[in-house]
Amino acid sequence: MSPLRFEDWTRECLAQVETALEAWVPAEAPGGLGEAMRYGVLDGGKRLRPLLVLAAAQAAQGPTQAAMRAAVAVELIHAYSLVHDDMPCMDNDVLRRGKPTVHVKFGQAQAMLAGDAMQALAFEVLTPDEGVEPAMQARLCRLLARAAGHAGMAGGQAIDLASVGKPLAEDVLRDMHRRKTGALLQASVQMGAACGTVDQRAWQALAEFGATIGLAFQVVDDILDVTQASDVLGKTAGKDQEQNKPTYVQLMGLEPARQYARQLRVQAHEALEASGLTDTAALSMLADKVIDRQN
Repeated sequence: MSPLRFEDWTRECLAQVETALEAWVPAEAPGGLGEAMRYGVLDGGKRLRPLLVLAAAQAAQGPTQAAMRAAVAVELIHAYSLVHDDMPCMDNDVLRRGKPTVHVKFGQAQAMLAGDAMQALAFEVLTPDEGVEPAMQARLCRLLARAAGHAGMAGGQAIDLASVGKPLAEDVLRDMHRRKTGALLQASVQMGAACGTVDQRAWQALAEFGATIGLAFQVVDDILDVTQASDVLGKTAGKDQEQNKPTYVQLMGLEPARQYARQLRVQAHEALEASGLTDTAALSMLADKVIDRQN
């Protein structure tokens, strides 16, 4: 896939994801809840996780309807996590995706409810009355629930909050980020693959690919936090350093962290090669995008 074709593919996929989110996130939820939910998820974000779902489904030749539902569900979980993470009891941030965070705009109670409702909606989207086989629904729900819960994102966030001001060994830091950030990125790849048919070799390789880019994403995030301004990031720059949180830059130094990200890029491409799948160009270019991103 040429860079031009990849841009066309990305543009088309993003348009489809936005259309689906627009349709499935209800404006009519009571008490202004719908407005807060839509503010938290629409019109912003890189949509990396949905793109990974769709690219993996393409590699696995999975049905479009199931893949789009999986893509939207992953983005809803990601968006809910950001809404909650930004609240004063967590990271206490006021800027997200270049605009005021949900609790700043709508108040803390409404932000909490909006996150709760988006989490529930993700599983509702995965379980339609028709169009997706029940066995596939169950598998997709299990993959997403595991990535979002104590074994994944929520567990990683708990480690993060408990580690403020404490030096962490590299293996502990890696485990934290594998859960907090990496689990949902890995699940995005796995959910896409689960929409199609892949053998055990390909499944293991794609799981390794997802885990590797999940870690790479966080390493790059740590680098950008100290090298980019808030208006470029769309969120408050230097927040981790200000709150004395453990990061790869803090542990390794800036240039070694950059080198580590480049090593992870190589590992990700090696995992794709090991999958034996032929249509992995979009996944490959998404891996490069994770490493090369500037926000």
